[in-house]
Amino acid sequence: MKKWMRNMLKRKTTLLLASVAMTVALSGCGKADQAVSSGAAQPQADKSAASAKDSKPVELNFYFSGSANVKEMWETLVPQFEKANPGVKVKLVHLPDGQAEGAAIDKVLGAKKAGQKSVDIDLFETGLSNLTKGEKDGVWLKLDQSIIPNVSKVDASYMKDVHELAVPYRASSVVLAYNSKNVPTPPKTADEMYDWIRKHPGKFAYNDPATGGSGSSFVQTVIYNYLPAEAIHTEDKAIMQQWDKGFKLLQDLGPFMYQKGVYPKKNQGTLDILASGEVDMIPAWSDMALESLSKKTLPDTIKLTQIEPAFTGGPSYIAIPAMSEKKEAAEKFINYALTPEAQTVVINKMYGYPGIKWSEMPSDLQKKFESVSKGYRTFTIGSLGDEINKRWQREVAGGN
Repeated sequence: MKKWMRNMLKRKTTLLLASVAMTVALSGCGKADQAVSSGAAQPQADKSAASAKDSKPVELNFYFSGSANVKEMWETLVPQFEKANPGVKVKLVHLPDGQAEGAAIDKVLGAKKAGQKSVDIDLFETGLSNLTKGEKDGVWLKLDQSIIPNVSKVDASYMKDVHELAVPYRASSVVLAYNSKNVPTPPKTADEMYDWIRKHPGKFAYNDPATGGSGSSFVQTVIYNYLPAEAIHTEDKAIMQQWDKGFKLLQDLGPFMYQKGVYPKKNQGTLDILASGEVDMIPAWSDMALESLSKKTLPDTIKLTQIEPAFTGGPSYIAIPAMSEKKEAAEKFINYALTPEAQTVVINKMYGYPGIKWSEMPSDLQKKFESVSKGYRTFTIGSLGDEINKRWQREVAGGN
């Protein structure tokens, strides 16, 4: 009896195991058939999905300085860039006016000198002086059409000025702002402007050149119009010996200036007395004047024009520190900033000139800016500008 029971149990166990094996086999076949019929390799798809889910966008640290309108411009442009480039995020680091920009360039230079392999600044908006400061230490990545195709849209002379170490993304220039109600025919040349000043005593003003770029541009233009054209691109102190004629003219014009030789402080100072009607003509930054006209802080009788030879102007640049570990994403961002779409935002937000050629911009914007878009001269005289200001204080401001 016991033997019979053992045999029965053995047969049941065998049957049960066979049944389980068949169920597992059928289940496996079903899954295989399902994978084949769907045309998908399920395990590989799961792996790819997991990889895509785990990947994070590259985050660029973009350091920039400037007033509120610069900040607002980037806060408009960055989301547009990120939407078009979902694999890249841009963290904006706004540097307050003053010493902050200098501290940022010192950080890059310090990292280089300390032998660090990387730095957490991937994009840096700056001017010529900082680019020059970092060039000898090799802290900037060279930028050209091979890595940023839209550099082809930029005036080649601007790239040459900075040895292709940065890309100009916007610009402005000093122009002649005048009250068309009292000045129906504005001067077209520098000599005509000087004649107008003499014939209209007290009706022209420029600010102290040490307090703002528009006054500095007026002074430098007077001085360098007596020198060879290439002089505006040298920092050689020997050229200081050729400044006498220009300073003599500045002295001669002094008694014909606003209140017989009063020089307002800052760029805004001259705009204020133009708005109030105390003067009829001033040199002014194009972007400041256009914004003031748009906001009605300047009357609509104020018009803008450029003279010949032109006043000074210049671009704002974006550079990539050579130690950035995110160069490819940074290059993509700069390339986007040079598209006509991005440049239109620059113009509308900043009232500035585009970093790319005007011919690349929509025709309606070209027409809107035709009065001030006739060009300008970029003066790259470095520390000579400080020497001009010192001499101006002694011989022009101090002489009146």
